[in-house]
Amino acid sequence: MASQARACAALVAAPTDPVEHRATVRALRLTAERALAAHQEASALAKELRVLVQAMAPALLAQPGVGPVTAAQLLISWSHPGRLRSEAAYAMLAGVAPIPASSGQVVRHRLNRGGDRQLNRSLHTIVMTREAWHEPTKRYVARRTLQGKSRREIRRCPARSTARQLFRLLERQPATTG
Repeated sequence: MASQARACAALVAAPTDPVEHRATVRALRLTAERALAAHQEASALAKELRVLVQAMAPALLAQPGVGPVTAAQLLISWSHPGRLRSEAAYAMLAGVAPIPASSGQVVRHRLNRGGDRQLNRSLHTIVMTREAWHEPTKRYVARRTLQGKSRREIRRCPARSTARQLFRLLERQPATTG
């Protein structure tokens, strides 16, 4: 994408080109320049965010699938030691606490759709990253797939497990003020 944006930013229309063509080239060039500037700004902000998170909770960034943006959201939602009484309360806040969804003889659970949606999105991003790159999570997904579970059911457990793990990490290592 960056190469396409750079190519569009380098476009030049000749004065003899039709007006529509010159307007299109100008619009493409201006949009590409804005996109490249926004990308550079996002990269700079991510670096600053990494420094801040590293100062507050360095162990968080060492976890698989946790980047500076998701770590910052985890810290913001968690706030401080003792705010949440248990990992179950954190899971409920994150919207990953299991809720019974049984009917008839089928016993199953579903995810809670309430809570802090940004925290839920961060946990979802971490789980998706772990599904792609983290070997224990990949083995878990493969095993549950062979058991006939749906993708949604498979994702429910790692999300809850990840919330539990990260809550314990945050509570065990209180954030410092840098």
